[in-house]
Amino acid sequence: METAVARILNDLERRGGLKGSDLANIVNTSRPTVSRWKSGKASPPLATQTIIAELRYVVERLSDFYTPEETRLWLHAKHPLLNNERAIDLILTNRTEEVLAVIERLDAGAYL
Repeated sequence: METAVARILNDLERRGGLKGSDLANIVNTSRPTVSRWKSGKASPPLATQTIIAELRYVVERLSDFYTPEETRLWLHAKHPLLNNERAIDLILTNRTEEVLAVIERLDAGAYL
């Protein structure tokens, strides 16, 4: 049976273009560890699960505007509306709300 974490990781790959190596780099772990999470053989610590869940929500919102490949690039590129910081870095430092505010502007058509 697929675990909740495995479903989220698969969704991040499908909708966000994020591979296991991307996720390993994002949460500072190894690629084999992410593979174990995907297979249900292990589970990430709660703090990492929180990051993964927030990342999934951001990816879900971005998928309304971008392809998976574009979403992956958007997350890793510096953005002028994020003070030239990368969205992924903001998510890691518990500043997801700032990323979501920019996405809301996309949704409102205020910035493309």
